[in-house]
Amino acid sequence: MIIRCDWAKSEPNITYHDAEWGIPQHDDQKLFEFLILEGAQAGLTWTTILNRRDGYRKAFSNFDPKVVSKYNKKKVATLLQDKSIIRNRLKINSAINNAQCFLEIQQEFGSFDKYLWAFVDFRPILNEYEKSSDLLASTEISTNLSKDLKKRGFTFVGPTICYALMQAVGMVNDHTVACFRYTECQQQN
Repeated sequence: MIIRCDWAKSEPNITYHDAEWGIPQHDDQKLFEFLILEGAQAGLTWTTILNRRDGYRKAFSNFDPKVVSKYNKKKVATLLQDKSIIRNRLKINSAINNAQCFLEIQQEFGSFDKYLWAFVDFRPILNEYEKSSDLLASTEISTNLSKDLKKRGFTFVGPTICYALMQAVGMVNDHTVACFRYTECQQQN
């Protein structure tokens, strides 16, 4: 029997848990995708976002920050009619704004990856939680990341969203110790 983190009980969570969550990610376009999806999730369940992920990929130009950064009012109006995504004007405008800020960070640091991973000294933090209910919603590092992103003009990047981003892209290994992915993610450092 495969033991997973207790939040991964049904699809699409099982596939996401087994294939992506907690694996160190260094591709800027994937990092941008997670940044946008984590912001879209605010106030909703992650399952809701995973069920709309393909819609988001299509609606947001496969998460190409250069393309998204140039979206105009006409594109926003189209997105507000798109039932395959969360049709929230603030979140849509945030994605466009964050794409512009993302490009500025790439310009300054050479990549968003270099900027982001510097917050954990370029090595994932390995936690040792027994159950998912022990996981933190935010940490000092996610709070510092949030403050810095906000200072740079990003929106929908509070400490909890930033911590969820850190978990998703493997900056922190929050698989429970009994989960089969815990050791696998640890080995992918």
